Amino acid sequence: MPLPDIGRRTVLGAAAATAPAVLGLPARAFAAPSAKKPRLLPGGGDLGPNVLVFDPSTPGIQAKLDDVFKQQESAQFGTGRYALLFKPGTYNGLNAQLGFYTSIMGLGLSPDDTTINGDVTVDAGWFNGNATQNFWRSAENLALVPANGTNRWAVAQAAPFRRMHVRGGLNLSPTGYGWASGGYIADSRVDGQVGPYSQQQWYTRDSAIGSWLNGVWNMVFSGVEGAPAQSFPNPPYTTLDTTPVSREKPFLYVGGASELRVFLPEKRTNARGVTWGNGTPRGTSLPLSQFYVAKPGVTAATLNQALAQGLHLLLTPGIYHLDRPIQVNRAGTVVLGLGYATLVPDNGVTALRVADVDGVRLAGFLVDAGPVNSPTLLEIGPRGASRDHSANPTTVQDVFVRIGGAGAGKATTSMVVNSRHTIVDHTWVWRADHGTGVGWETNRADYGIVVNGDDVLCTGLFVEHFNKYDVQWYGQRGRTIFFQNEKAYDAPNQAAIQNGAVKGYAAYKVGDGVTAHEGWGLGSYCYYNVDPTIVQHSGFAAPNRPGVRFHDLLVVSLGGKGQYEHVINDTGAPTSGTSTVPSTVVSYP
Repeated sequence: MPLPDIGRRTVLGAAAATAPAVLGLPARAFAAPSAKKPRLLPGGGDLGPNVLVFDPSTPGIQAKLDDVFKQQESAQFGTGRYALLFKPGTYNGLNAQLGFYTSIMGLGLSPDDTTINGDVTVDAGWFNGNATQNFWRSAENLALVPANGTNRWAVAQAAPFRRMHVRGGLNLSPTGYGWASGGYIADSRVDGQVGPYSQQQWYTRDSAIGSWLNGVWNMVFSGVEGAPAQSFPNPPYTTLDTTPVSREKPFLYVGGASELRVFLPEKRTNARGVTWGNGTPRGTSLPLSQFYVAKPGVTAATLNQALAQGLHLLLTPGIYHLDRPIQVNRAGTVVLGLGYATLVPDNGVTALRVADVDGVRLAGFLVDAGPVNSPTLLEIGPRGASRDHSANPTTVQDVFVRIGGAGAGKATTSMVVNSRHTIVDHTWVWRADHGTGVGWETNRADYGIVVNGDDVLCTGLFVEHFNKYDVQWYGQRGRTIFFQNEKAYDAPNQAAIQNGAVKGYAAYKVGDGVTAHEGWGLGSYCYYNVDPTIVQHSGFAAPNRPGVRFHDLLVVSLGGKGQYEHVINDTGAPTSGTSTVPSTVVSYP
């Protein structure tokens, strides 16, 4: 640890005082020159005003929760960001209603360490009972005993429900059973029934449920105890007994002496069920003192200095403007966001880049494109990355990307995955179809995700509304479990989406040189409301060879606004007029 300034001055002064006088020069002329080094950044510290920490003795908890919800309930493109942290213990009679950019989390090692006798609720009263825009909120690491036996969690994209224990049932629809378009559950236990009701699609991973009620278009399960049997397309259940590889998201918890730490769950292969409940979860942990606790207003240079020092990053709630990329070069680095911390790259830069190293964990933040076009927004590994990371992959979890909506934004490609064995576990990459700064050229974004690395796995992939391909996959042996897509609503005419001789760009395109690829439970929808006569050749495009395999594909024309000719390549029936009924392919080729 370097001496403080006053200490350095004292030591140098003592050394100079003992130096001999030569040629009549004063002794101080022989003191060593003081090289100016940047002051080391401290680790740990206060989490800032938008992280509210409660314990069971905190007065007025419900009032504080209500205040945050009142501010955030309809603030879809607002600047507020909040994290609500609950120390271990029992809390009675609470109803934590969650609005936009709000995360609620327990601070135990197990969800059962923090019990709320009450509810964590998402509903859609703010939007007349329509839950399709209930984005950007999360619940993690809590046990709930719902007041009426069933907790309501009516969400759409970018609203993870992780590491939760519901001692009762879980209702995924809004009051009145209005439209809903979610969603994602992982590492959670629901003792009772999960009722999606009006939910169009859902992905549940490595969890345990009492039962599952129904399905609309696409319900996918991997590693879920109690999941319904494989039955796609009727009911539309895609069920894998295990998840090939998974590693749960890092989370905050209170360690000994009330010290905040970050737990890093270990990797699992052929995973099934939750990671908690039988003693201490498997993994390692880091003290908060090893994290640079970033606050809004900090510069990218400071964030990079912290990383160069060997610190991890904890991004507290707020909006961070970047004039250069955050550069993650060290193996094992953790970048963890709280309360939907949001990175905005200015002047066309990339927001964050990861080197070709082992075990980086990116989790819990939003990247919001700036008004000057960025060639890329997030890069996992440099171009040409080729190292084997199978033993310790990089994980990208609850990292969401947005182009437009909060203001005009542009990016040619949102996310590029070059590193081998990367796990992308729940992302929503969204070119906005509503909000501010929305238009075919106003928030231009040609490509959502491009995967160049081999052996990449995506679990819970939501990518929507890009001007050209939503997903392009060039790496070998890639796998996707669950994909949800809508093609861009706002294409002005057929010519605007024409792909050479092909009508439209596929939502999910596997490169012609790929010899091995597999996907399960993939859906693409069209709603060409500007020009309903637009025809999309297919939702999916891939080389027709034995090693490239798909299971349980669907395309849907929403109300007949545009049509698909096929599901994948030239296979699958066209969508049927104005009837919002999926066209399906159970197995390809």
